[in-house]
Amino acid sequence: MRLSPSQDLAQLRGVPAAPQNRLKTDSQFGHVSAVPDPLSLPMTLADPTSRPARPPLAGLEVLLVEHESAAVFVVEDMLFNLGAATVWHAANVDDALALLRDHRPGIAVVDLSLGGQPAYPVAERLQAATIPFVFVVGYSGDGIKHRWSDQVTVQKPFRPAALAAALRAALDAKRTPPAANVNAN
Repeated sequence: MRLSPSQDLAQLRGVPAAPQNRLKTDSQFGHVSAVPDPLSLPMTLADPTSRPARPPLAGLEVLLVEHESAAVFVVEDMLFNLGAATVWHAANVDDALALLRDHRPGIAVVDLSLGGQPAYPVAERLQAATIPFVFVVGYSGDGIKHRWSDQVTVQKPFRPAALAAALRAALDAKRTPPAANVNAN
């Protein structure tokens, strides 16, 4: 079997003369290079059973209790980017409690200090309604009352990843029931 001149050159250069490789010859300089056929390249297909990670707030309505306007805009954007369907905003305890009378958010983000006013009444209402929430603090957290010391907290300033982790932790804590007492009989 006789090889064509382009196949001979390809073999000399170590390029297999296979149908999936097309040889491209530059006639002016006699340069030959192998150009793979894009249809013959190995393809990786997405696993139809794998899904992209679901955003932590996918479809949830969120209550944001924050008194600083700049922080409201930044955190609201983070919440929407994390999948929130709706974000209700309250700048003080009274507004937050009024919103909670009319709405039931899936989760809340509560600045612990609202212009010097502690947000504990909002936390108490959220806890009574079994709505998970995250405290936002602008300090080390030493000022958090002992009753709330185990509450998921994120310290300002924070990045979206830190807020996402805190929100996931609060949602997971709500989904995980306390260990049941099992009596062996």
